[in-house]
Amino acid sequence: MPEAEAETRPEAVAPDDDGPGPIGRWLRADRVRAVAVALIVVSVAWRAGLATRGWFSQDEFVIAAQVLDTRLDPDYLLRTFNNHLMPGGLLVAWGMVRVAGFVSWPWVLLLAVGQAAVGIALYRLLRDLLRPGWGLLIPLCLYVFSPLTLEVSSLWLVGLLVLPVQLALVLAVSAQVRYVRTGRLRHLPVVVLWVVFGLLFDTKALLIVPLLFLLTVFLFTSGGVWRSLRRAIGRYWPAWLVLGVLSGAYLAFYLTRPARELDEPNSVGQVLTFLGDLVGETVVPGLVGGPWRWTYAGDGPPLVDPYDVAKWLSWAVLVALVVVTVRRRPSAGRAWLLLVCYLGLVAALFAVTRLGGPLGPVVGVVPRYVADVMLVAAICVGAALLGTKDVNEDDVSAWPVPTVLREPGAFAVGLVSMILLLATIGVGTLWSTARFGDNWSTKYGREYLATAQAELAAAPPGTVFLDTVVPDRVVAGYFWPDNLQSHFFRPADHRPTFVTEAARPSMFDEYGRIRPVVVQGRKILPGTVPDCGHLAEGGRTTRIPLDGYLEEWPYVVQFGYLSSGESTAVFRLGAATREITLQRGLNEVFFLLEGAGSSVEITVQTPQVGVCTQLITVGRAVPAP
Repeated sequence: MPEAEAETRPEAVAPDDDGPGPIGRWLRADRVRAVAVALIVVSVAWRAGLATRGWFSQDEFVIAAQVLDTRLDPDYLLRTFNNHLMPGGLLVAWGMVRVAGFVSWPWVLLLAVGQAAVGIALYRLLRDLLRPGWGLLIPLCLYVFSPLTLEVSSLWLVGLLVLPVQLALVLAVSAQVRYVRTGRLRHLPVVVLWVVFGLLFDTKALLIVPLLFLLTVFLFTSGGVWRSLRRAIGRYWPAWLVLGVLSGAYLAFYLTRPARELDEPNSVGQVLTFLGDLVGETVVPGLVGGPWRWTYAGDGPPLVDPYDVAKWLSWAVLVALVVVTVRRRPSAGRAWLLLVCYLGLVAALFAVTRLGGPLGPVVGVVPRYVADVMLVAAICVGAALLGTKDVNEDDVSAWPVPTVLREPGAFAVGLVSMILLLATIGVGTLWSTARFGDNWSTKYGREYLATAQAELAAAPPGTVFLDTVVPDRVVAGYFWPDNLQSHFFRPADHRPTFVTEAARPSMFDEYGRIRPVVVQGRKILPGTVPDCGHLAEGGRTTRIPLDGYLEEWPYVVQFGYLSSGESTAVFRLGAATREITLQRGLNEVFFLLEGAGSSVEITVQTPQVGVCTQLITVGRAVPAP
């Protein structure tokens, strides 16, 4: 019967409610994609955990103080910070500092979102550019787990500079790939859009333009050097014209911005040392999970310091990988040349802008300077290992495998060796990341601020402070005046009251504890007036010699006196003067004065008032024991 037949047909069976849901179908549709997303999530979560172990560093304190003292206007957005033109970053910082202040979790969340965006964009680029398969996860892991990019995901100012540029780099390359493959001009505005986006956050985004040209030459043309150049220029000249005009206009505008002088190198030897550090100490070990060891650098991120043996082994691994991929895949050599050329661009940029400054000797071992190199390295390593979709390389047997290596035993040995190598790199990456976290968790600035906040909350009413600098390990002296306490405490919940004159001022010691002020420096010579010392009579100027000469500098003056009445007085140090208030009786006053000289002068304004003094010290304020 038809009814019976219908009951026996599979189509008549009721739907299986236990089938895979939307997530299951998504996972089954592309297992490589699912694993890639999982790797990105793990990387972002892990890095967020590391970031929470640290806190703000020197640059963050400086820019946070500047944000609270500045209106949101073109002058603020279009100024340079340490020679970085970064209106997009300054805009984000302006809003975040005013909303979050010194609270760290909003910054960690911001960096996590940026890291996830770059990771997803990179996977999409790798999937679009390279041959499909599980091998796509190798270049993805090279970037998302690279220890050399930990600083970018931990330090919010570095993240504001680097993550948008990295995102712009990936998306600009993706758009360029589509433009080169199709020849359609509608992709060109997307390339320009992402380059502009990167330039809003850092001047280094200019390197995206030559990267696009080099990528087109090396990965999308064939033949010799001149033939490849002619093809890339002739076929895609609209891109180079538009990007060239954009770069020229940006540079012309950038050069009109006030900026400090470039830290140009002092010698050829300094440049060679820098190149050796950048390539040999930082980039090459970083490609195989290094640096494994870090050098503590105060509150800032640590510097790379690889073990010598591990460093040379990393070179051996890299050379072997280059040889194997080049012999196995003819186009791999062009991918490696692309990486070398981009690394050369980065090295040239920092060689002419950073080496002559106080931090010049360590520029080559600062990981954030090569964070974008690791991103390009992921693309190039993927192209060398897997090949691009655009190159017909069915003849990968150009390097035949010797017969002896085709034996099952030899194949097994090779497979085990490869697994051991990847496992070693993975363990090295874990070790490097863990040691970075150990360094990053030590934050003197966090402890200093926490102690100061607790002390301010318990301080009696009327406690006032003279404005002095914070310890160098919190904000270095070369950031002056942004290392002043009046700048440092602007974003804090409890802010000290700073004065320029007080009878009993306070200050913070190196741990953030409140202490009375004492002055160390030049003292006055003993006076000749019995039971008085030096006598300053009303209406007359009295010169009092110091026990040495003082160079021009902002000083704190401690003035102890005995006055016959109330008055004002003019205190002079060289060409600098300050009017102070005198009280009747035995008193003491501290005040700020910037000047130079070997003596001080006191002029009491009220004729009937006389002032005796045996205590005047001009120097720097220090906390009382």
